[in-house]
Amino acid sequence: MDQGFHFIRPLWLLLVPLGPLLLWWWQRRNDPLQRWKGMIAPHLLPHLVVGDHGQWRVRPIHLVCAVLVLGGIACAGPTWELDPPPFAEDRAPMVVAIDLSPAMNAIDVSPTRLERTKQKVRDLMTLRAGGRVGLIVYTSTAHMVLPPTDDPDLMNLFLGALSTDLLPPKGQNAAAALALADRMLNAETDPGTIVFFTSGFDDTQIRAFMEHRESSRQQVLMLAVGTTKGGPLRAASGALATGADGAPAEAKLDDEALQRLSDKAHVPLASITTNDDDMRWVQREALHHLAIMKDATSTVRWKEYGYYLCYPLVLLALLWFRRGWVVRWVFVIGALGLGGGLPAPAHASEWKVVDWFFTPDQQGRWYYEHRDFAKASELFQDPYWKGLALYEHARYEDAQKVFATLSTPDAKFMEGNCYARLTQYEEAKDAYDQALRMRHPFPQAQANMQLMDKLLKLQENAPPQDEDNENKPDKVKFDKEGKKGTGKTKLMGKLPQQVPSDVWMRNLNVSPADFLRTKFNIENQAPPPGQPTTPAKEVIQEPGA
Repeated sequence: MDQGFHFIRPLWLLLVPLGPLLLWWWQRRNDPLQRWKGMIAPHLLPHLVVGDHGQWRVRPIHLVCAVLVLGGIACAGPTWELDPPPFAEDRAPMVVAIDLSPAMNAIDVSPTRLERTKQKVRDLMTLRAGGRVGLIVYTSTAHMVLPPTDDPDLMNLFLGALSTDLLPPKGQNAAAALALADRMLNAETDPGTIVFFTSGFDDTQIRAFMEHRESSRQQVLMLAVGTTKGGPLRAASGALATGADGAPAEAKLDDEALQRLSDKAHVPLASITTNDDDMRWVQREALHHLAIMKDATSTVRWKEYGYYLCYPLVLLALLWFRRGWVVRWVFVIGALGLGGGLPAPAHASEWKVVDWFFTPDQQGRWYYEHRDFAKASELFQDPYWKGLALYEHARYEDAQKVFATLSTPDAKFMEGNCYARLTQYEEAKDAYDQALRMRHPFPQAQANMQLMDKLLKLQENAPPQDEDNENKPDKVKFDKEGKKGTGKTKLMGKLPQQVPSDVWMRNLNVSPADFLRTKFNIENQAPPPGQPTTPAKEVIQEPGA
């Protein structure tokens, strides 16, 4: 949609001719020749009128006329290009679906196809710089690893745990991964993109992709991982895999099947590259799809260029002042305004110009949006926003105390998140339950409650840890009667200190790989009759998720 140069508010252009008309009227009114024209003969009039009417100089009326012309053009909104949606990159959600079939262990792409895919996802997270990316893996079944997140460290934690032995080795059920990714993105506000990393495709699932293209607002991109020449397969142990005849097993890229999918379902297809051109292509396609969908559902936004005319208007305004103290004080006040900064913290013992124009909450919001959560938490007076700033600053205990003073569903939801970050899962469940009682439905709170149940179950089923000197019981009492001489009661001393909040995910009793393997095994179990399988969210849902 390119209209070239035009005006957003063209009616303001009616002010433009008023400037020349006003100047013409003023000159005619103040011209002595015009006033005496009917009283003195025309051939004598020029010689009888004296004065400086023949010399031109800048007068206030000229400034007024210039302000009308420039102001009319500025208010009309000259423009010649579209204004992209604010935070377009952040608002273009994406889900990555990775094929975990054994063919992804081929070494025709160094070091293996799967490892190269992991690196590409890391590159994509870096390129998006805050963009939300979810993660799905699939073979014969599809499973969610992470919902859309903008945390590259969290993504890297679970990427490193992926291997082809996490799922059944047979099958490439891309249709199941497509349906799961579609459900994840349907929960987002903006339309998103599903990116497949695979080395093959099952032709029987082409129809599912064709139907998806007709009914879904999410676009699908396909990235081929591997070469048509193929390469040997590497086993889980790191050695080369062999076939039944003892010869090295090889896997080739099924480019023909992928091309048939691209042709029939109109799915853009590309191959991974040695540089970041492939991920830049993915990012461009995601933003282009978002822009197209936004154009169809929202008002077109044009970039405003009329603001640049404010600079000459300010210069014209300065010409209204005569030389003297007024001009000097204008520059003094301007210097104070520039020196005050925007924004600056407000202190009782000192004043700053910014406090004249912005409340502490407004200043805190500025710091919050610029991710300076420490200063934002100091400035916010609104308790909910203060709690959010403390939470983002990883001060979960302080944030929990703030949220506990509020009685809104959002505050109780965030209180539960604070407890969860502190690994106090029972208290987190209680807080989520209160949020659900206040607001229903509340899908984020419901998802987090299910996550707390799973984490509590994992803690209960986790094998006992070896006791160290720091956690040894002070005493061991034998209950000879209650357990017939076999029972023991441990009386613990001082409880160990709370685990730092920034490593709470790494403090689980299982590794990420074991956690995923257990999760996938649970999800692969057959659901009760009449109840569809619903993948559980394994990451705490936070505001905006």
